[in-house]
Amino acid sequence: MTRPLIIAGAGIAGLWTALHAAPRRVILLTGAPLGQGASTAWAQGGVAAALGRDDAPDLHAADTIAAGAGLVDEAAAHILAEAGPGEVEALYALGAPFERSRNGEWALSREAAHSRARVARVKGDQAGAGILAALIAAVRAADHVEIREGWRADALLPASDGGCAGVLARRSDDALAPLEGDVVLATGSLCGLYAVTTTPWTSQGQALAMAAQLGAVIRDPEFVQFHPTAIDIGRDPTPLATEALRGEGAILIDRSGRRFMRAVHPQAELAPRDVVARAVHRQLRTGKGAFLDARAAVGEAFPERFPSVFAACMSAGIDPRVTPIPVAPASHYHMGGIATDLNGCTGVSGLYAVGECAAPGGHGANRLASNSLLDGLVFGRRAAEALRAAPARAVTAEPAEAAPALPGPALQRLRQVMSAEAGVERDGVGLARLIAVIDDLEARYGGAHALVAARLTAVAALARTESRGAHFRQDFPQTDADARSTRMTLEEARACAPRLSAAGAAE
Repeated sequence: MTRPLIIAGAGIAGLWTALHAAPRRVILLTGAPLGQGASTAWAQGGVAAALGRDDAPDLHAADTIAAGAGLVDEAAAHILAEAGPGEVEALYALGAPFERSRNGEWALSREAAHSRARVARVKGDQAGAGILAALIAAVRAADHVEIREGWRADALLPASDGGCAGVLARRSDDALAPLEGDVVLATGSLCGLYAVTTTPWTSQGQALAMAAQLGAVIRDPEFVQFHPTAIDIGRDPTPLATEALRGEGAILIDRSGRRFMRAVHPQAELAPRDVVARAVHRQLRTGKGAFLDARAAVGEAFPERFPSVFAACMSAGIDPRVTPIPVAPASHYHMGGIATDLNGCTGVSGLYAVGECAAPGGHGANRLASNSLLDGLVFGRRAAEALRAAPARAVTAEPAEAAPALPGPALQRLRQVMSAEAGVERDGVGLARLIAVIDDLEARYGGAHALVAARLTAVAALARTESRGAHFRQDFPQTDADARSTRMTLEEARACAPRLSAAGAAE
């Protein structure tokens, strides 16, 4: 009998993989009720794809490569771009309510660093929720998928051949159960490790940690994208003001009403995200303030065109039709992750990864806006196809230890220090301080997933003595001529941390 396929995570990547894995039997683990706790539901912009008459996959790939600041795997970028239109069509056929014009053409938004309007959208800022609803309906109707709500992967089961034999699953009441089978990790990002984030705070790099603990290579963990226009109203997570607003003509201003992005970059508000995020960060650091002004661009049409942003603003007493929106950078997307090939294989037999926790190389140092949902679709389908064709494995599962818990106060300490020392701008002294905090917390509480993921991020950031894309070192502001990806195991991160920390602290 063919071993089941265990998919951990029920966002766009996990659900799309599950649907396309048929006829393989799938066990889908989702710690929260299906539809809750996934970053997909919070995605506002849409899915980037070359759907317009003036567009082409080669143009989309070129924009992706340019945004990635020298670290994009060009094969991955072309696969993303070429598959994009077909994936949007497939989602639309499944029931995702993408907007279309009266003549049947796609309604497309333009976002930062795109040379064309190419983002298929749902009612302005509701793409993620609309897509997720369609996927959930399809998965619930799929006979080959067994949905286990309230269960999440807590650790990976080592296999007798040195690979992965399944997961140790934890139920919401803390019951543990080993599940044997091939595994796809699709649990999302580590952006919840930051004190200011647009993602669920429960996204703490669990997949990254579990894979690293089994020996998987981690690629480019230092590259965390900060969205420049989170709505700054003191909430955790913080609501997002979609980039589509800037695509529609909204501008960034300071307290005096002065537009500040024109002096920073030729593309002004539509510059790459890392550029805009640093500009907003510096505005706030110097006390000048940062506000997204959509009064002229959207105005009275706000409730209809961007209902999610409008509701978030109004809940804080801000009417964006007449008042600029206070904004701040927030951790939003992890470009790095578990190193995979172009079919989701991690190099550890029996273990695949898709979506934001995976790093096949399509985003490089700075993800192009709205390529995230596309990534989950394209590489989720490819992983499913590879798993359908994979030869059966006969392995014996070995026991695995449950992950230690990180108490609430310790997690909040970690999140604060991650934001302070591994945020929009970094330096060696701060990163060395962060590693010292991680060492202290690990000595007290053990190798919790959050600490493992934070360590990989901090060590890689300290080792990268240049500024590139979303990784900006104040002490190394130059960009090296040689663009190189980080590839690191957990063992390597632990071994080199003392030397790097000593060097960083001495700066």
